[in-house]
Amino acid sequence: MAEIIDKRLLRPPDIFYYKLAVPSIAAKAKPGQFVIIRLHDRGERIPLSLADIDPAGGTISLVVMCVGKTTSELATLQKGDNIKDVCGPLGNPTRIHNAGKVVLVGGGFGVAPLYPIGRAFKDAGSRVVTIMGARNKGLLIYGREMEGISERVIVSTEDGSAGTKGVITDALEMELKENGADLVVAVGPARMMQAACGKTGTFGVETVVSLNAVMIDGTGMCGGCRVRVGGETKFVCIDGPDFDGALVDWDLLIKRQRQYRAEEKESFEQWKKNHNLE
Repeated sequence: MAEIIDKRLLRPPDIFYYKLAVPSIAAKAKPGQFVIIRLHDRGERIPLSLADIDPAGGTISLVVMCVGKTTSELATLQKGDNIKDVCGPLGNPTRIHNAGKVVLVGGGFGVAPLYPIGRAFKDAGSRVVTIMGARNKGLLIYGREMEGISERVIVSTEDGSAGTKGVITDALEMELKENGADLVVAVGPARMMQAACGKTGTFGVETVVSLNAVMIDGTGMCGGCRVRVGGETKFVCIDGPDFDGALVDWDLLIKRQRQYRAEEKESFEQWKKNHNLE
């Protein structure tokens, strides 16, 4: 059991922040890792990236967008409620070192797991610049947190309602052209990370991406999260989630992400029907 000791609506109506009391996980977790949660005995297992880690307080933080049955069901829980299973920390931590200038690229709510990563790079002596983007101002999150660990925060919105107008990869290209970078770390939708790698490849900048694949057990046994990286089969749960973005077979990853869309929709619709929800 893991108690929810804090819950906040970060962005109406569908992005929530949760702080969970899990001392055993908080004591071992590192930036870049994830957990798998199960809400109850009949619940599905879903992987969630760590948005913060507090070993002293015995807590981890998660930022979750309601996109299906389990994430929407999680949103019905409140402070003081318990999550039945939280398994972790899983995956390999991001390799933290003094990398010179590190540019963090966070698309949508993908900026949240970049927070502990960026903080760790800063503590290791790196210069951190954050580029965060969304369709519009109302969809931006974690701005204050990223300002606290970055020497600069560049905001990009597709409609121009905040920061520069355009897609986040345009802002990345401009930063690389004008100021360069030694390392780029990108987290967000697969197509965004793919596009970011296209930009960084032009400048010869190493790019680390965090992959979000279909996952069940998180220990390398089910094979659900397999991806192709550098022409080899890898498992996101035990070989990742971080990979060299230039080597990822993005089309295959995206195809596998969509593999169970029909079943996911059916499950979500049935859950809403059972709970008399629109």
